[in-house]
Amino acid sequence: MKKLIFTAAILVSCLSFKAATAQVSFSLGINIGSQPDWGPTGYDHADYYYMPDIDAYYDVPAHQYVYYNNNVWVHSVNLPPRYANYDVYRGYKVVINKPTPWVHNTVYRTRYAKYKNYHTQTIIRDSKDVKYKNHWNGHDNGNHNGWNKGHGNDNDRGHGHDNGHGNGHGHGHRD
Repeated sequence: MKKLIFTAAILVSCLSFKAATAQVSFSLGINIGSQPDWGPTGYDHADYYYMPDIDAYYDVPAHQYVYYNNNVWVHSVNLPPRYANYDVYRGYKVVINKPTPWVHNTVYRTRYAKYKNYHTQTIIRDSKDVKYKNHWNGHDNGNHNGWNKGHGNDNDRGHGHDNGHGNGHGHGHRD
């Protein structure tokens, strides 16, 4: 009887491990549909965008901005009023697929400072690539709280190692 219970416990453990592995694999897959219309093109997966113009991040899966305020990193669906003039459609975004990138903010701020005021990045909304067809069903779900003017406009988890050269099409950078 003990052998039967022990065998059943091992079997359940193995099945649980396999299910957990499947969930992890899925979360590392394509998330184009989760990326906002103002996100950079060329990435099948993006966890975070770093925005050098405002030294802040956008958490793609959570649909939240992450910015420094009063000595803490704040997570919010809207940017604070001090960024009222920032246009997410025009600002440069760097894709970062590493957890909690703001913990290493000095690294990203230094590495991507040269992209401040750089406004020629192609965004999903303006892409002609068929993989973006009907993205967001024509709606902007960026939760801009009225501050968006509506203008045109870092990764090593097995999704490609481009060493800071975007996707090879000149659309951006990954870390």
